[in-house]
Amino acid sequence: MSSAAPGTTPYYFVPQPSRHPFMAAFGLFWIVLGAGQWINGADWGKYALAFGLLWLFGVLFQWFRQAVGESQAGSYGHKVDLSFRWSMSWFIFSEVMFFGAFFTALWWMRSHSVPALGGLDNALLWPDFKAVWPSVAPGATASPAGIIEPFETMKAIVPASKEVWARSFLGGIWQTFLGSLPTVNTALLLTSGVTMTVAHHALIEGNRSKTIRFMWITVALGALFLFVQGYEYAHAYSAMNLKLSSGAYGSTFFMLTGFHGFHVFIGMLMLLFITLRLMNGHFTADRHFGFEGAAWYWHFVDVVWLGLYILVYWL
Repeated sequence: MSSAAPGTTPYYFVPQPSRHPFMAAFGLFWIVLGAGQWINGADWGKYALAFGLLWLFGVLFQWFRQAVGESQAGSYGHKVDLSFRWSMSWFIFSEVMFFGAFFTALWWMRSHSVPALGGLDNALLWPDFKAVWPSVAPGATASPAGIIEPFETMKAIVPASKEVWARSFLGGIWQTFLGSLPTVNTALLLTSGVTMTVAHHALIEGNRSKTIRFMWITVALGALFLFVQGYEYAHAYSAMNLKLSSGAYGSTFFMLTGFHGFHVFIGMLMLLFITLRLMNGHFTADRHFGFEGAAWYWHFVDVVWLGLYILVYWL
C-alpha cells in the first residue's frame, strides 16, 4: 500500500498484514517454556527449547527475506529510511541501558554492598568476613563457612614467570600470550572496528570489491574473538577454578563477559549476512542503511568491550 504510481518509490510504504509477528511469538513461547522446564529438571524442556529456536530462526529468515525483497524492489523511500534509523537508534539505546544496568550492579557491589557486609553492623553475623574485591581472600566471598572453592581472578595481562623465560624464550612468549587473552581479544575487536570503517568508506566510494574484502576480514575477526573467549572460559574453569558459582566475582565476570560475547555473536551474524548481500549486489553508495545499521551495532559492541576490559579485567 502506497501513494505512489507503479514503478516509482512511494512516499511511505505500508506492508500488507503479515503472519510473521504471530509466528515469531509462537516460537518465543516454546523457547521460554522449554528453557524454564529444562532448568527445573524436565528432560522434555530441551527439546521444546530446540523446537522454539528452530521455529523462530525459520520465521526470522522469511521475515528478513521479505524485507530485503521489498527494499530491492524500491518500495522503501525516505520516510521508511528514517523509521529504520530511529528504530536502530532506539534499539542500541536499549542495549546501552541493558549493559548500563550490569555495570551499575558491578559498581554497587564493589563500592557499597561488599564494604557494607564488612561493616560493624554485620560483624556479629560474619566475624571472619573480609570486605575486599576481588573476593579471593579467605572469607571474602561472603562464605566464611568455606562453601565456595578457592579460585583465581582473571587479569588483563599475566606475564610468564622468570622460570618459564629461563627454560625457553618461545615458551615465555606463549605463556605470556595465554595470560593476556583479554588484551589479545581487545586488540582483535578494535581492529575489527577499523576494518568495518574501511569497508564503509569503500562502499561510499563505490569500491564494492574492497568493501567485501574488508567485511570478510571483520567477520573473521569477530569469529576469532569468540574462539579466544571460549578458550579463556575453558582455561578459567580448568586451570583457575573460576566458575559461575565462584561467589560474587565469578557470577559478575561470567554475566558481563558472557552477555557481551552473545552480542558479539549476534553482531557477527549481522555482518555475515550483510557481506552475503553485498556479494549479491545489494546496497549502493547512497542507499545502504542495512550496512550502516550493522556497523552501528558493531561499534557499540566495541565500546562496551572497552568498558568491560577496564572495569572487569584491570580494576
